[in-house]
Amino acid sequence: MAVTPLLLLPGLMNDARVWDPVLQALPPGRTVVVGRTHTADGVADLAASVLAQMPAGRFAVAGFSLGGYVTLELCHQARDRIAGVALLDTSARADTDDAKQNRQRMIDALVSGSASFTQTLGQFPAKLFHPAHAQDPALVALLEDMARSIGQAGFVRQQTAAMNRPDRRDVLKTLDVPALVLCGREDQTTPPERSEEMARLLAGDVELVLVPDAAHLTTLEQPAAVVAPFLRWLARVDAAAAPAA
Repeated sequence: MAVTPLLLLPGLMNDARVWDPVLQALPPGRTVVVGRTHTADGVADLAASVLAQMPAGRFAVAGFSLGGYVTLELCHQARDRIAGVALLDTSARADTDDAKQNRQRMIDALVSGSASFTQTLGQFPAKLFHPAHAQDPALVALLEDMARSIGQAGFVRQQTAAMNRPDRRDVLKTLDVPALVLCGREDQTTPPERSEEMARLLAGDVELVLVPDAAHLTTLEQPAAVVAPFLRWLARVDAAAAPAA
């Protein structure tokens, strides 16, 4: 059976390492591209940029957090090329006014110098990790190192893209492809009800997974619980893409 090319999109303050558990579990032979989500300040430009990296034809796309916003924009721009979609710890809704204001305050503090990038990063472990993991030195250090690889300017672009993204619930209704929707049960950033909503709206074959003992950073907090459904999803994508006998 032919394998479908795969595009992976990281979230806010993440580089490719947020996908390491998945990458390590993938059998050889699949074309995999890890896109960047910090090079533009709008989801439309980010989606166009990663689309240009993919080989011709259809592909599967998986987006984590901010990467999920870009994924839905990509599905809007190139619906006919999407063979499968995985949405991890994300939402199809636009930011609320309160969320936009919080992001703007963070940007303004960085730009004005009233907060350093280090101080800003220090706010995130408690927000993104389950309490059982928020004090894990290795996980906290990894998050900080990924954020520094994105840099302050990249972080500002990401926050700007996130707060100006459109509502893409309409796109979900057009996606009649194998889908995975996954979220940490204790995710406070994109709560499980957002994943449940996306699963209801998707038109295709959907598996909804709520990961126990995890908050927002599910791929790092509970990698085994993410990898298993992810591989099941890819198998469904490949099966759906196979020519009829």
